[in-house]
Amino acid sequence: MRNEPGETVEQQETPTRLEPSEGSDLSDRSDQAVQTSTTEEHPWRRNPLDSFRYALEGIIAVVRTQRHMRFHFFSVVLVLLMGFLFRLDKREMLVLLFTISIVLIAEMFNSAIEATVDLATQEYDPRAKFAKDIAAGAVLVATLNAIVVAWVLFMGDLRLEQIRLRMERAEPTMTIAVTIGTILIFVIVSLAKVLATRGKVRLFHGGVLSGHSALGFFFAIAIIIVSGNLLASILALLLATLVAQSRVEAKVHTLREVVIGSLLGVGMAALIYWLMPR
Repeated sequence: MRNEPGETVEQQETPTRLEPSEGSDLSDRSDQAVQTSTTEEHPWRRNPLDSFRYALEGIIAVVRTQRHMRFHFFSVVLVLLMGFLFRLDKREMLVLLFTISIVLIAEMFNSAIEATVDLATQEYDPRAKFAKDIAAGAVLVATLNAIVVAWVLFMGDLRLEQIRLRMERAEPTMTIAVTIGTILIFVIVSLAKVLATRGKVRLFHGGVLSGHSALGFFFAIAIIIVSGNLLASILALLLATLVAQSRVEAKVHTLREVVIGSLLGVGMAALIYWLMPR
């Protein structure tokens, strides 16, 4: 409304303020906002175990998705078994563990950098290639360092002679030999499946060779060596053959994969029997 000259405005309109009524939506929203701000202001109130859980999820994810990481993990198991088999002392095992950890950490950083670069750009970029190449180079340096350390520990000056003397004094029993053979077969079969399989790996189903057949014939040959009984030897071979035949009938493995696994089991049993002192 327009004011004429000489007239004064006695009242001015003032904005009215709405007070939230009891139980209204406005009061509920304000309470939620206060709670949200309080939570954001105090991040220390979160569960401290969440960080540990996230770290475990990261390790599991990198093992499931990265083929090279699976290879490194199985290599770690194989190297540690060799360390126990060669009877390395505590200091040597600590050096071995530290060196292996460097390789695993480098591979995990490499995977993280590759994922970050792929998230940033999907097109070819020389800078992206530069970052990925440097990360891969770090893994290579750590791996070469691990190989040198392993060579010094296992094959150093007079090292083989010391290892041989320790193994002769130990006098391993057949139980220890069978246990070591079983673990070695599992590691070899798992490593072969990891290297030959693309995508998700199923350690106990399918693959480039039959682990069930390998273990079946390994135990059969061990029974033949230990028992020296003709009937027990025939039954052991029949059971191993039935295990191998069931893998083919179930279409889990082909005949070639079953034969390769069976040969692995027989060869491992013969190798352990040959290495055992008599």
